[in-house]
Amino acid sequence: MKNKNKLICGDNLVELAKIKEESIDLIYIDPPFFSNKNYEVVWKDEAEVRSFKDRWKGGINNYIEWMEERVIELHRVLKPTGSMYLHCDWHASHYLKVMMDKIFGKKKFRNEIIWHYNRWTAVSGMFQRMHDNIYFYTKSGKYTFNKLFKEYSKASKKAHKQRGFIQRGHFKSYPNPKGVSADDVWEINFPARSKERLGYPTQKPEALLEKIIKASSNKGDLVLDAFAGCGTALAVAQKLGRQWIGIDISPTAIKVMGKRLEKLGASDIKITGLPTSLKQLKKLEPFEFQNWVVSKMEAYPSRKKTGDMGIDGYIKRTLFKEPAVIQVKQSEKVGRNVVDNFETAIRRAKKKNGFIVAFSFGKGAYEEAARARKDDLNIKLITIKHLKKMGKDFDK
Repeated sequence: MKNKNKLICGDNLVELAKIKEESIDLIYIDPPFFSNKNYEVVWKDEAEVRSFKDRWKGGINNYIEWMEERVIELHRVLKPTGSMYLHCDWHASHYLKVMMDKIFGKKKFRNEIIWHYNRWTAVSGMFQRMHDNIYFYTKSGKYTFNKLFKEYSKASKKAHKQRGFIQRGHFKSYPNPKGVSADDVWEINFPARSKERLGYPTQKPEALLEKIIKASSNKGDLVLDAFAGCGTALAVAQKLGRQWIGIDISPTAIKVMGKRLEKLGASDIKITGLPTSLKQLKKLEPFEFQNWVVSKMEAYPSRKKTGDMGIDGYIKRTLFKEPAVIQVKQSEKVGRNVVDNFETAIRRAKKKNGFIVAFSFGKGAYEEAARARKDDLNIKLITIKHLKKMGKDFDK
């Protein structure tokens, strides 16, 4: 398997098994946090919608077992000189630390990095939670590490300016022009109104990944993110002259990452694993399936994915030569009642034209669509098989 600038859509456990042993220089993962949250997001460009789950049936033990399978594979593909950073928070950090010690060995643990950030606070009967944990492990005692520096404090700068040195007890130190050695508490906030933001709720700032990638890799090294999300680690790797591999189970995430990396000048991206067969499309999460259909029809999604009143997408130009609305059904033999309800949705949207997309339709659905034309409503029923064939030419 060629490991250069690649985006892989699929289960990371399956895809990691295809990567050559000891071929990766640096691994960063930001997996689901066991927070029992269900996130729904409209991406910044409003062209994609994604719903992703951070829910784990069976409790913390099942979550750790799920993570352990993947970390074992990550350890396998890491070079002897390589490093791995696992990003987590208070929900499962202590369980994950024990799991990492088991796989890498306690002596391979290097740091627990505290990423501290600011955000709007809420009234609470406890201290505000304002940090994440990042565990830094290496595969061996010989590993890549480029020392990082931060600015001296105002007091140290003042002392050096006045005396030429900094007094610490009985010792004098002469400042390094690069600054003081970086410690394991990183104060990094998202820049206000940052161009980085893509609307992904758990997106991390590029400045955070920049420190990790600069510290534990060199130009030309291969960086892997097996929970790639919106691709922040890959974007920073691209900017810093590293090669990269990103894995994510979401087709929408892969598409967003591809666009992000192309804007940064990546022209040799290889994308694999995107669903193409009917069998694969049937297995997609509902919102991912909806995204696939809406994108295929060159439409834009409804901003509401729940309570959308029967409208999943909008398209400006259709075979009707007028705007239309779209409803997506991830099912077979869609019946008359679906078409009947869609008629109400079209009228509510003050439109005359609409598409219903599904795997197949029953006789009643076609009869109802034909009847609706008598009421001046143009409803076209499109099967997924037909949509796959039409591609971008569906409106010709």
